[in-house]
Amino acid sequence: MTRSAPAWVVLAHLLRPQGRKGEVLAELSTDFPERFEDQRRVFLAAPGFEGEEAEARSAEVVAFWLPVGKNEGRVVLQFAGIDTISDAESIAGQDVLVPREERLRLDDDSVYVSEMIGCTVYDGTLPVGVVEEVQFAMTADGGRRLVDAAPLLVVRSPEGDEILIPFAKAFLVAVDTGAKRIEMTLPEGLIEVNRPTGGSGANGEDQKR
Repeated sequence: MTRSAPAWVVLAHLLRPQGRKGEVLAELSTDFPERFEDQRRVFLAAPGFEGEEAEARSAEVVAFWLPVGKNEGRVVLQFAGIDTISDAESIAGQDVLVPREERLRLDDDSVYVSEMIGCTVYDGTLPVGVVEEVQFAMTADGGRRLVDAAPLLVVRSPEGDEILIPFAKAFLVAVDTGAKRIEMTLPEGLIEVNRPTGGSGANGEDQKR
């Protein structure tokens, strides 16, 4: 008998200790850091985790805050039982997860990043390719995410090329994650320019835009 593993939503990725009492600096994967105020129970697991709840580490968020300066756009998390720098180091590199059914409900103009993975992008009626990854623009030193910049969809074309497409509202027509379909109207020449052989590419990083 096979088990049905829960689907997970990634809220943050733990980077490194940030303080002397077990605080951890994390890269946000959600535009709703305030959710940590009301939803304290989360899970910790390695990136790409797809297992059962019992196979992940249950954790409780006891405090969080949004730093300023070079770490603006990130979050500092403090977990119950993580009280020292060594404790914080032991969980660095893990993702902060919640089961998909516990994610926040989004408004009609928003979509979770994780739901775009595997969607086919269409330019009008032309299928461009399948979304493999979503990247976020970073500061020049790579220190923090630029919250006002459009994410980049990393799309694999039927020919095997990787194409970077800005997920900008100006280009977007409709998103149907149930049908795994993203409809866009792209500027002429954008696809060819953003192929590796057609021009300069760009590099950038559960949960929405």
